Amino acid sequence: MTMVKAHVSAQELVAGRYRLLEVADREPNRISWYAEDVEAERPRLVTQIAFPEPPNADTVRRTTARILRSSEVMSALRPGRVAMVIDAFEEAGALWTVTELIDGTPLSELLAREPAFDYARTARIGLEVLDVLDAAHSDGYTHGELSPGQVFVRDRGPVVITGFGLAGATLAPRVTAPSYASPEQARDERIGPAADLWALGAILYTMVEGRPPFRDRGRADATLKGVDRLPLRTPLRAGPLTQVIQGLLRKSSRERLSRPVVRDALTRVLDEDPDTMPQPAPVPRLRGAYVAARASGWSRVTMIGGTALAVVTVSVAVLAATQGLPGTSSAGSAPSTSATASEPGNRTDGKSPSASPSPSPSPSLSSSPSASKASGPPARSASPAASATAGALPAGFRRYTAPEGFSVALPTGWKRLDTARVKDLAYRVTFGPGGDDPRTLAVTYSTQAGPDPVAVWRDDVEPQLEKEAGYRRIGQITATTYQGREGADMEWLSGTGADRVRTFGRGFLLGGGRSFSLRITAPATAWADAADELARKTFLATFRV
Repeated sequence: MTMVKAHVSAQELVAGRYRLLEVADREPNRISWYAEDVEAERPRLVTQIAFPEPPNADTVRRTTARILRSSEVMSALRPGRVAMVIDAFEEAGALWTVTELIDGTPLSELLAREPAFDYARTARIGLEVLDVLDAAHSDGYTHGELSPGQVFVRDRGPVVITGFGLAGATLAPRVTAPSYASPEQARDERIGPAADLWALGAILYTMVEGRPPFRDRGRADATLKGVDRLPLRTPLRAGPLTQVIQGLLRKSSRERLSRPVVRDALTRVLDEDPDTMPQPAPVPRLRGAYVAARASGWSRVTMIGGTALAVVTVSVAVLAATQGLPGTSSAGSAPSTSATASEPGNRTDGKSPSASPSPSPSPSLSSSPSASKASGPPARSASPAASATAGALPAGFRRYTAPEGFSVALPTGWKRLDTARVKDLAYRVTFGPGGDDPRTLAVTYSTQAGPDPVAVWRDDVEPQLEKEAGYRRIGQITATTYQGREGADMEWLSGTGADRVRTFGRGFLLGGGRSFSLRITAPATAWADAADELARKTFLATFRV
């Protein structure tokens, strides 16, 4: 396999419709271009990949079909986290893939600008990549081509992964970036999920060390031989990430760390640095002719359009998985350890569930003050509000990262009070100072959410709240956009006398029926206090999935 040669140049058309504007990223055997689809008049990301040898018609057919199928499946599993391939073809002896423009910067480019990342940033990106791998491996897919050039870091939201479907599409053991190949891949053996974990380890190594664990030697066969036979260079700058990196880069695939172990290790790194506010990624380079094309009329909506990263196709969140969870009378009510619940009340058919309790047996919720290790939602696009993209947290706040896959800044003295679950369908984690203080933040996740967030609050949640003493809604249920996702807000009072509390609820959709809601509760008489108002603003600004 040889290095990809740029036999095309800017302003040329490939496949008769994609005008190449400017090189976006380059790795061994792979070049990505900013491009314009002249037929659809839309921006694209077009990637040119070297075939190891001149392909025949059957190879091209099988390769392109595999790429399109893998992309479709993974994009459905992780909407907005995997770039959807909209076209794949062969031209001039190279494989070409076309995706909607990704509103982000290749990690390889960021590493070229800033060779070494800090531990927290490395761990965050690692967790976001691991989340996509979790979904892929659980559904029987191995990426097999993971490298920094296949990871796009966005200025808002988690990373986007490209390159699914390339592995095994040709006879070559590794099509792109051979220095990130696993040893079994270098030996041209059958690969599985462990190969992706090796690649993740190599990416983490590169982020903290400023160089890959095995250097590219100019020829794929020489690079792969080094990966297979040379010992790992001991990381010198990895600090708390050293063990997880070395555990992922074990030559034997059977000895590599498992995904849950890696997730816990990376989460601990973030927990040990709670005051570090996640930094927004740099705005992607939009250079030369590409900038001119954007200025000529592509709107922001058009620019991020189809990989769209699915802002318009996101379906709404767990506003009401809360119906089946304890503590629905207020955001802050800690779940009762003896409570049981029906299936989450969110409906995918848009109809309201019956307000009367179901006579059928309902699954029990386990409730424990300790953080449950059960699998939560894979990391989605939940970036902070624009007002919170500055570095430091407000004084008196620290960042808490939950093993379920979300994080939020909490006031000093707040802790995780309880966890409640409905099998694998929904969970709620409640935070607060504890004791007699009713102030709480309840984070609820569901896998069964209806398509209209306003309707979920109105038809699924409110009928349950109306059964509580002193319930009164404040104002209207309003549609909103939260971190680029469709959502809705609702506010209400509940309880009586000195126990009367006020709750603000915000739910938002992740896609595929998955959703989150945040319920923030405080004493009704103290709602306007500066400290409580700051807490509400900070929760909403710093919540991340």
